[in-house]
Amino acid sequence: MIKINFIEEAKNASNIFVFVNSKKELSNEAKLLDSKFDGIISKALGSFDNFSGKFAQAKQLTTVSKNNDIQIINLIGTGQEDELDEFKIQELGGAIISCLRASRQKSAEVENYKISKFSSEEFAANLAFGISLGSYSFNKYHTAKKPEELDVFEDINIVTSNSKSAQELFESSLLPIAESVFEARDLITEPGNVLYPESYADIIDEKLSALGVEVDILGEGEMRHLGMNALLGVGQGSIRESKLVVMRYYGRDDDSAPVAFVGKGVTFDTGGISLKPSRSMGDMKYDMSGSAAVFGTIMTLAKRGAKVNAVGVVGLVENMPGGNAQRPGDVVKSMSGQTIEILDTDAEGRLVLADALWYTQEKFKPKFMVDLATLTGAVSIALGNVYAGLFSNNDNLSDELTKAGKASGEELWRLPLHSNFDKMIKSDIADVANLGMPQGHASSSTAAQFLQKFVNNVPWAHLDIAGVAFDSKGKSISPKGAVGFGIRLLNKLVKDNYES
Repeated sequence: MIKINFIEEAKNASNIFVFVNSKKELSNEAKLLDSKFDGIISKALGSFDNFSGKFAQAKQLTTVSKNNDIQIINLIGTGQEDELDEFKIQELGGAIISCLRASRQKSAEVENYKISKFSSEEFAANLAFGISLGSYSFNKYHTAKKPEELDVFEDINIVTSNSKSAQELFESSLLPIAESVFEARDLITEPGNVLYPESYADIIDEKLSALGVEVDILGEGEMRHLGMNALLGVGQGSIRESKLVVMRYYGRDDDSAPVAFVGKGVTFDTGGISLKPSRSMGDMKYDMSGSAAVFGTIMTLAKRGAKVNAVGVVGLVENMPGGNAQRPGDVVKSMSGQTIEILDTDAEGRLVLADALWYTQEKFKPKFMVDLATLTGAVSIALGNVYAGLFSNNDNLSDELTKAGKASGEELWRLPLHSNFDKMIKSDIADVANLGMPQGHASSSTAAQFLQKFVNNVPWAHLDIAGVAFDSKGKSISPKGAVGFGIRLLNKLVKDNYES
């Protein structure tokens, strides 16, 4: 992660970032810089019709100082200042790191910027957060890349009126989130031969135990004793043993009911006997993104010392074909006692969550449960890569999640649950089928309707993140690849509604 320093006086760096609003107005600091370099900024703003100061627009100016040193001044548009919020400021930080990446610059200085809605330190800290998120890269397995092909970030100095307060705000509230997002992105990006249920469980234990989080790992014998046959059926074709990992963070000095997060952790999904097409199957290492969000959320809460009791539960399996693999047409008995007909072994995530959700509500009696899963391709057809699908049995929880999503930039769109969907997952020989019929109709809703049968009336929300967990192009604060979606959202949910 790039190193960020907060300073109160500019250091005359050779690579400087200056903000310009949609009116092309310059701050006092920018005016001083403009004067120092013979009006290069004001002249550029007057002559460049293609720079309007719109949000996140960038323009690079190059000049030579009196000492014959090359000076780079980067203009970043803020758009209309009254429309800036915390997330947009973070995106401006992402725009800065995008400029550095494009120009192969190692370091820079960001000039002080003041707007009425935020203090100087709030602006600087959120800017630093966006810069940090955008600086992510995964080069673990590159052995032949040339130096110019790798990110070479060193540090960024952000000028602010109160460097101490900016540093404290960043390190106490925002840096823990960025570090946890990086951890989640690393896990999601790891290939299936490296990250499998046992190795994944060990990583969770190592990382979280060091932060004081209690971690329990249930093996197949323990899960079989509990009756988790839905989860176990998914992994029975693999030589890798399935695991259930329970993470308990106690941030309060009482025994109040925890908030609970449950994640699908299919470390690789071939589809099982209902084999997926080979095209893009390699992307199925991302099918554990929901579990990474749960892991990252618990890590964030622990790192920042959140005043809340929280539980994370992730079901870790590998869905493989094999001589012992689950067959289409099999019937399994879940931990809840309900029987499930397996119409399609590629509808496996809901089977993992069925037992994980039931276990969570029965053991911990939580205030609410939120599950996250790359569950259906259909949600991508409905919502693209803009929103995650939100399904809930509780309007209040749904509203809290929607607000947290908007504030964090990880947005949700509520989709329907309805008793009519029960007819579509009716089985002829069991209590419920794991696939909606006719196949392809309301796939995301029927999957959520299936999950609702295993929450036992606890306030619950299901987030289908299949369209937002991976970005094939990349954005300013999440470069191409794993996004780590859900960590910022759930942290915001807890911080705004459930901390004492």
